[in-house]
Amino acid sequence: FTLSVLIFFLALTACNGLQPQPSTQTPSLPPSETPLPPTPSPTSEPLAARVNGTGISLADYQAELGRFQAALVETGTTATDAEASQRVLDALIDEALLAQAAAAGGYQAGEGDVQASLDQMSEKLGGAQALAEWETKNGYSEESFWRALERSLAAAWQRDQILTSVPASAEQIHARQILVLNKETADSIYNNLQSGADFATLAEQYDPVTGGELGWFPRGYLTQPAVEEAAFALQPGQYSPVVQTEIGYHIIEVLEREVRPLAPDALRTLQRSALAEWLQGKRAESQIEKLLP
Repeated sequence: FTLSVLIFFLALTACNGLQPQPSTQTPSLPPSETPLPPTPSPTSEPLAARVNGTGISLADYQAELGRFQAALVETGTTATDAEASQRVLDALIDEALLAQAAAAGGYQAGEGDVQASLDQMSEKLGGAQALAEWETKNGYSEESFWRALERSLAAAWQRDQILTSVPASAEQIHARQILVLNKETADSIYNNLQSGADFATLAEQYDPVTGGELGWFPRGYLTQPAVEEAAFALQPGQYSPVVQTEIGYHIIEVLEREVRPLAPDALRTLQRSALAEWLQGKRAESQIEKLLP
């Protein structure tokens, strides 16, 4: 197990229906006739970043970087030190932004929530001793892992607010295409269509396996935005001019167009886009200081 896998598992299963917890305040000291000496200021903890005034400790960053690099080795994935550092710091910043938004929305992971997550992990790993060994192996103390779970649960709560805001239905298009590798062929096909050739017959000719079938898709789903843009400019029965992309030359025909439930894969794609857009917007409006050398 790696941290990201376990935290993600817990976030999916333990962040619904949690209630905000009341904040606690430190009681004031009773009056004293004898003036108390000033309390010495604590030494500032070294920081890797600061997000809207809240620090990400250098120790937490270094520990997470170590876990990330160990996971790279475990999975046979490669990344330069600079890439690994950037990915870890960005992930911690994103987590902080999500957790801050959760707090602003009234959510705070309570002690019971964190304990329930720990119990779930303990059961999954094979018991309390196995969990303790996992924590040690991954560079956690009991206290630091508790804090990590608090942050993760808060971030996951906010993430789920974003994901569930994506409607389960959307306007979609059912289309097919003719895709070729050179412009001359594409122009010739387009001219044939203009002269009355049957689109389905030509699509079968150039793609005997699928007949150019693209299926149903909403806006924001296709990997080639130009194809999607051309498709949504059409009504059923219409076909596009030649559209150039990095993979070739397309002519798209729209067969049907309607609002309908999203397929699971399409919903996940739109949810990922919604989360990425939220984070991008939140980063733009936040004060983020990266303090690593």
